[in-house]
Amino acid sequence: MFDSANLDHRIDKATFQREERKLREELLHAQYDIKENGTFPVVILIAGVEGAGKGETVNLLNEWMDPRHIRTHAFPDLSDEERERPLMWRYWRALPPKGSIGIFFGAWHTEPIVLRVQGTISRRELGQYTGEIQRLEKMLIEEGVLLVKFWFHLSKDQQKKRLKALEKDPKTAWRVTDLEWKYFKRYDKFVKVCEPFLRETSTGEAPWIVVPGMDPHYRALTVGRHLLTAMRARLHPKAQKANRTAMPPVQPLLPPADRLNVLRALKLDRDMTRKSYARELDKWQGRLNLLTRDKRYKRLSVVTVFEGNDAAGKGGAIRRVTGALDARSYHNVSVAAPTQEERAQPYLWRFWRHIPRRGRITIFDRSWYGRVLVERVEKFCSEADWMRAYSEINDFEQQLADHNVVLVKFWLAISKQEQYKRFKARELVSFKRFKITEEDWRNRKKWDAYEIAVSEMVDRTSTAMAPWTLVEANNKYHARIKVLKTMVAAIESGLKRMDGKP
Repeated sequence: MFDSANLDHRIDKATFQREERKLREELLHAQYDIKENGTFPVVILIAGVEGAGKGETVNLLNEWMDPRHIRTHAFPDLSDEERERPLMWRYWRALPPKGSIGIFFGAWHTEPIVLRVQGTISRRELGQYTGEIQRLEKMLIEEGVLLVKFWFHLSKDQQKKRLKALEKDPKTAWRVTDLEWKYFKRYDKFVKVCEPFLRETSTGEAPWIVVPGMDPHYRALTVGRHLLTAMRARLHPKAQKANRTAMPPVQPLLPPADRLNVLRALKLDRDMTRKSYARELDKWQGRLNLLTRDKRYKRLSVVTVFEGNDAAGKGGAIRRVTGALDARSYHNVSVAAPTQEERAQPYLWRFWRHIPRRGRITIFDRSWYGRVLVERVEKFCSEADWMRAYSEINDFEQQLADHNVVLVKFWLAISKQEQYKRFKARELVSFKRFKITEEDWRNRKKWDAYEIAVSEMVDRTSTAMAPWTLVEANNKYHARIKVLKTMVAAIESGLKRMDGKP
């Protein structure tokens, strides 16, 4: 990739000045067309070798376009807040909304390359990072993001010459530190790691554009022209139509006649008296509380997902969990229809933003599974969207598990008859009437469709590191105790994994 690039391209000053004016005018027009269009964001990745003009180019793009609608993010060493969450959290948080442009000065590619050059990770671990990056970029593109990736490159001699020139000029000497020279000494190792890495992460939808970095005029025009072409191509009516076209229908996991209905296989009526419940509640709330006080717990975080039939008792179960916790240690997230801000981002963005730091718990009342449940059944998204969501969810949850997040997922199940009984009871109790709406009755008419969706969801997303716990909830007492027991067991397992870890 680097060998085939001509790194000595040059453009004279007069030519640059003549072309710059027209280019910046067209870029500004394209930027405002994207803002007015409002259907997709632009993410520009700036990466490459030290001294190749990355910083100057970022400043130039902000100068050429309207910086009020550009979000520029540099990603230095991880902060304490970022270190306590999965690596991708910092990038998800920085994604621009639809209609805006985000410039990522270094991004998800930097960390694995540097770690591999330093020898901190193995070739196999670099391969795992590469796969994670490929899946992230594929997901962003399928969510409509225009991803433009620039790799700024210099030969070894050019890099040395460039660093010395910067160091010699009092106005730019501050930009050359011991770190830059340290990287220069490892130039050959960087190229050896970067070249195959870039080949594997360069795709037809988001190729790496190698930018020769020695001549500032050629560098600037190369980036500007490529960016303009990409934005104009996406704004073209045919591209807009193609981007909205759904994928061909995908066959379900199993034919309807053979599909296992995991909900109908449950014995929903479980015995537990009020007296037994009171005794068990004290016991399991006490154990949960003690676990959150274990010194190892500060190196974990917990994410709990509550899904289930309407009126299955999710709220009651959540209150019994929070009743065992310090109010300062948990955060409840009640998921409803997405807000305007959330609709302007890729689907998983609104869940990534709530991932807790270590020593904390986030409780989701409804979750990212809405895409394969309500959005699927109610046809709020295309079949292609909910079908690909299974793999995206599994990848998301794997990233959580890899970062010592204990993920506990509950489906609270009740019978159709029990739901009817609870709906009618809610209508009669004044302080519970807010819990029953016309939409609840409407959803009930699609009971069979939801059963099919739940069965397929469990089959496709119940994994070794994030299994589903199906809770028989006709008896609320039994359901609440099973939830507490499961959480205790999951956290105990997580704490055991902490033993022997730094």
